[in-house]
This record gives sequence, C-alpha cells and structure tokens, in this order.
Amino acid sequence: MSYKSDIEIAREAKKRPIQEIGAKLGMSHDDLLPYGHDKAKVSQPFIDSVQGKENGKLILVTAINPTPAGEGKTTTTVGLGDGLNRIGKNAMICIREASLGPNFGMKGGAAGGGYAQVVPMEDMNLHFTGDFHAITSAHSLLSAMLDNHIYWGNEQDIDIRRVQWRRVVDMNDRALRQINVSLGGVANGFPREGGFDITVASEVMAILCLAKDLKDLEQRLGDMIVAYRRDRSPVFCRDIKAEGAMAVLLKDAMQPNLVQTLENNPAFVHGGPFANIAHGCNSVIATQTALTVADYVVTEAGFGADLGAEKFMNIKCRKAGLAPDCVVLVATVRAMKMNGGVAKADLGAENVEAVMEGCANLGRHIGNLKSFGVPVVVAINHFVTDTEAEIQAVKDYVETQGSEAILSRHWELGSEGSEALARRVAEIADSGVSQFAPLYRDELTLFEKIERIAKGIYRADEVLADKKIRDQLKLWEDQGYGHLPVCMAKTQYSFSTDPNLRGAPTGHSVPVREVRLSAGAGFVVVVCGEIMTMPGLPRVPAAENIHLNAEGQIEGLF
Repeated sequence: MSYKSDIEIAREAKKRPIQEIGAKLGMSHDDLLPYGHDKAKVSQPFIDSVQGKENGKLILVTAINPTPAGEGKTTTTVGLGDGLNRIGKNAMICIREASLGPNFGMKGGAAGGGYAQVVPMEDMNLHFTGDFHAITSAHSLLSAMLDNHIYWGNEQDIDIRRVQWRRVVDMNDRALRQINVSLGGVANGFPREGGFDITVASEVMAILCLAKDLKDLEQRLGDMIVAYRRDRSPVFCRDIKAEGAMAVLLKDAMQPNLVQTLENNPAFVHGGPFANIAHGCNSVIATQTALTVADYVVTEAGFGADLGAEKFMNIKCRKAGLAPDCVVLVATVRAMKMNGGVAKADLGAENVEAVMEGCANLGRHIGNLKSFGVPVVVAINHFVTDTEAEIQAVKDYVETQGSEAILSRHWELGSEGSEALARRVAEIADSGVSQFAPLYRDELTLFEKIERIAKGIYRADEVLADKKIRDQLKLWEDQGYGHLPVCMAKTQYSFSTDPNLRGAPTGHSVPVREVRLSAGAGFVVVVCGEIMTMPGLPRVPAAENIHLNAEGQIEGLF
C-alpha cells in the first residue's frame, strides 16, 4: 500500500479563512492581524482583554528519547487536538515554530505529519510570519550596539576579554562557532574573539517565550548581561541602551500566530527555543491566551521528557504559574526496538524481545514524569509495520509501570485514529487528580538544583564540575541569582551525556563544561558534555533535496 507524503497531504488541505478559525475562539475580525488568508497574529488588545481568565485544562505531550526511527511528538500533539475536537471538546493546540537550520539539516519540518498536520505547512517550516527574523535582528542590534559602544570610548569600561554576548543566525553553520571580530584596522574597532549560536539558542528567544507582555519583555531584555567590567561587575543590556529598540523590533513577534490543522481546528504556533540547549517550549503568552479561549489546550515540549518536559515543568510552569492536568508520553514500537538494539534497517521485522528490552527507556520516562505529581498516559504512535504482539508487549509493560498505553492511528486516520486517546486524556484532565509540583525549590543552591536533575531525572551517580564552575555559581548566588532555575543543555539522545548510550543507563556521571547566566530569561544554562549551541549540518543535508518543481511548488520538506 502506498501513502502520500506529508507535503502532498498538506497541499490537498481544505483550509478555511483564518477569520473563521478565530471565530471558533471568540475572536472578531478586528482581533486578528492577517498574514494572507490562512494565518494571522492575535492582536495585543485581545490578549490583554482575556489575560488572567485562564480556566482550560493543560495537556503536555512529550516523548521518549528520540531515535532515528522517529517518535512523532508533534504529529501526536496535532492528532490529539483534533481528536478532542472530534469528541465534542473545545480544544486547540500550542506548538513551537520551526527553525530553518534543522529544517535544512536533518529534521525536514516541524508541522506534524500524515493526516495530523498544521497548515500552511510550507510557510510554517520556512519564513512563516517573520518571528525568527525579528529575534535574529533584535539580537544582532544588541551585538552591533555593544561593539559600537566599545568603539566610541567604552564609557561602561567593558573588559573586551569578558564580552559574553555572542551573535546568532538561524542556520546550522559550524564554521561560525568560534570567530574573530573587528579585524581590519582601527576603523573596524577592537579585535576580539567571538562566535555565533543558532537563533533558537538566543536569550532573546527565551525571553520572548517567557515574557507575559511587552512591558515584561522590555524589562527582561534590559536585564540581560552582555559583558563584564575589569572589576568583574556585570554590564547589562540597559547600560548599552538597546532594550527599547529591541522591544520595538519584537513588538509583532510577541503576538501568537493563529493557524489551523488539516481538520480546521485552531492552533497557536509561536516561539521556538531548542530543548537540548534552551527550554524547548512554545511561548507563555500563547499558552495562557489559549487557556482563556479553549477548554483543553494541548502543548508539547521538545525532544525527550528528560529535556523538554523537565524544563516545561521546572522553568515554564514555575515562571508562568501553569500546572499540567495530564501528560501524554509518545512512544513507538520502532523506537522500542531501536532501544533494544535493533538496527534501523531491520525495524520492519517483528521482534517482541527487542521491544521488551527497549521499554526500559519508556519506563524511566514514566517514572520521571510521575515524580512531578502529574498523571501519565502513553500514546503508542502507530506505524504500519507494527504487529499486534509488539503493540501488546508495550501495553503490558506500561501497565506494570502503573500507567496505561493507548494505540493511536492519527498519522493514518486523523482524528478518527486518535479518538480513544482523546477520550481517555479528557477523562483524566477533568478528574482533577494532578498534583503538580516542580522537582526542586527556589531556595536550593544552583549546584543542588543541577544535582537534583542529574540524579533524579538522568539517574546519574554524580555531577562533575571543577572549582571554576562551582565558584561561578557561588558568585551568581551572591549577586542575587541563586533563586533561578537551571536549564540543562545536553544531548537529546540519551539520559546520559553520551548520545550513544541508549535505554535507561545508571551509574554514569554528568560533566558540566560551562555555565551561562541568562539573567533576562531568568535561568542558568548548564552546558553538559559535548553539546553545541550552534549545530552543524550532516554529511548529506536535507537542503540537498529541497527545491522548486516545475509548477513552482516546494519539494523536499517533510
């Protein structure tokens, strides 16, 4: 049996005018700022008018550690949202925007798949409404103003050896990780070492996704530390007088983007911090606005639950006062087999023993999520090669973990295939059994918070950090930043910092290579192992297969 590609399905979508989608949420024409016929930004006056009225149920979709077999977290998020609407619920989804770098590298797209997609798929995976360009521009403006300040006399007495602010671009470009700037003589400034991160790792992105309004946005931008003086005192963005102009560039980007699923259900797509190097969740303003206009809001957190879900709970929920009512943990039979040692080329053959062996990774995630006091349902994202015996093996294992697994065929059937999952999730969300609490208290030291995550979530024996890092953490505590949560930057492929260590490893160590203070976003980034804040392209980038066909249509996105 042959199946249509994601992009073919998306092209056949019978989209409704975006004003009709907004009307489902109680939005008038004046509440929307259209970008063409099928996408729009929600106006700030409307957001202000509903602020503080959140009463919807919040459902988090997360997943096991990603494998080359694919898990389909966004596909499940979309399918569940459509399923909830199918059973008569007023539901919508909130997901992140796609970064150009991974789309042209390995990922290929971030709008779901099969018959559980958000459209317009091509726009979402490319320039969309320009939010990421605005973030890149605002970040670059500060970079330019910082070097300009140094050039024109350095009134703030910045030690150019201690400039913390790196540049960003929304592409995977390893050649820019470490560079020298201001070369070429006196007219170009004072030469120093610098570098680039990818835009989705920018603190500006983190701030946009955590700010509650434009005033809070500008305050947080001003709080960012860009450099240190010779006496080691911090230089803030506000000292460079850049936060006002940056906020102007970000004014429209702060407004959530409204689009629709293939089944014409509403979706907010807004913000996009990476989960392996940032906090991996869509914007607070989108989630809170959705909770005022829908009875059920399905959102997702990036990569596996050890990264995205942990940061959703410990950073986003803590900062925004949110509490999930249910967590859906996505797993596939194929991924279980890969965790059980089966090669990708052999995944089509039935192997119940490998499924059972690979379930350890799933079990670890179930236990971790339950430690936050939230009920967990496992969604088995169905693939056509799955056998009844393999599916039953996953269901039986999940039952031994005190949870339940439900087969969902949303990729193939849309909401018809996710109806059973939707009914169970709604039942749990409505029951009020969730007793959400973050993993650690604000009062713990920064290093204790790192240990809580490393030992409690990763199941490591120890955290390895040299005296320089421990002293830096202590200095930030003395400066009043000790109450901040920590944002762990590590590989998404394993509970450990070794991407090749699959399953549910124990007895490992978590080496801390670097710590960064994101004072504006309000967390401390802890870089572990060999994780890069600027990804590189693979040997054969997805970009090689992306092109326009004879009809001028985009090919190669998936």
